[in-house]
Amino acid sequence: QVQLVESGGGLVQAGGSLRLSCAASGRPFSSYAMGWFRQAPGKEREFVAAINWSGGITFYGDSVKGRFTISRDNAKNTVYLQMNSLKPEDTAVYYCASRTNVGGSYAENDYDYWGQGTQVTVSS
Repeated sequence: QVQLVESGGGLVQAGGSLRLSCAASGRPFSSYAMGWFRQAPGKEREFVAAINWSGGITFYGDSVKGRFTISRDNAKNTVYLQMNSLKPEDTAVYYCASRTNVGGSYAENDYDYWGQGTQVTVSS
């Protein structure tokens, strides 16, 4: 059974940084793409970033381009989301997701497994 456990969320002031981690277990981590999504109160879930199986291809949602960086360490079965220059509008629950495919995707329906989420709150 695939399990994804996020950590690293918290409260930060605008302009600050946080690094989220997502530890995966239950299947060979290095064979599958990973993604990060977020959901703010009253809003739909939004694509944040995705990374392919090797880490060589990454892409981002328009609202986070240039501020967030997705990476992975296949030896540690972990994917990361480095978030810099945080804004109050980045406040949301952040979810990592695993896709049964080597390439990432913008679409949440393309992901098969999801973590429980971690709260990120950015104060102004």
